[in-house]
Amino acid sequence: MLETLVQGVLLGGLYTLFALGQSLMFGVMRLTNTAQGDFIILGAFAVIAGVSLAGDAMPWLVALAVLPIAFAFGYALQRYVLNGTLGKDPLPSLVVTFGLSIVIQNLLLELFSADPRAIETNGLNTQGVALGDSLSLGVLPLIVLAIAVVATGALQWLFAHTALGRSFRAVSDDREIAELMGLDAKKVYAFATAIAFVLIAIAGALQGMRTTVSPSDGPLLLLFAFEAVIIGGMGSFWGTLAGAMILGITQQIGFRLDPGWGIWFGHIVFLVVLVLRPQGLFPKTRG
Repeated sequence: MLETLVQGVLLGGLYTLFALGQSLMFGVMRLTNTAQGDFIILGAFAVIAGVSLAGDAMPWLVALAVLPIAFAFGYALQRYVLNGTLGKDPLPSLVVTFGLSIVIQNLLLELFSADPRAIETNGLNTQGVALGDSLSLGVLPLIVLAIAVVATGALQWLFAHTALGRSFRAVSDDREIAELMGLDAKKVYAFATAIAFVLIAIAGALQGMRTTVSPSDGPLLLLFAFEAVIIGGMGSFWGTLAGAMILGITQQIGFRLDPGWGIWFGHIVFLVVLVLRPQGLFPKTRG
């Protein structure tokens, strides 16, 4: 049981990175990005393509090089595409991001085919740290968990203690009043999406290092991200972390009981939370 709980927490770290970008975009713009999973896979394939050009010895440098590209891409996408879909009606943003999802999947299929691929880590994904005689923790999952906790804390600090964070909170609470006070809501939204896409690129790179990825994996990753956000609470970063941990632990318990039950157990917990506490277990926090 201890091993199951530990592996669930490590898996929850990866789910946290899947979900943080979604939580940020919803928390600021009330926009549910249905292409979230496909953007994660796009990030993974961007690193795979970069590694194939630069050589297998530099996967981490390639991943770092992708981050500013992801920032610029997210800023431009929000500024020139998604800002036009925002409003009281959520349907336009859902339709546009769904369309982007289809475009990304078909583009990746055209460029990389349907064959699963992975990012070579020079053996890092197989290394472990022994804890006693019966428990071993993977080095890469521990790195993923550490990055997830740092990213969550950094986002919470950004929102609570910086001028940019105050801008995010202002346009989230009341866009019209924020614009009357001199804020450019479109630029604020673009910066929020740019930061979200940096998180998406990190998640994609780590997913590609952890396991194989294929162009059709996006919808499943979107589902995990969405479930983590709903369980934890929309717009709450620490809640997203907690929701991802709950989802990961639940799935690992299911896998321990029966190999076919893991993902199904996670869906059951998601549905129970959605019915009994639709606002999530940990409501949105500011501090």
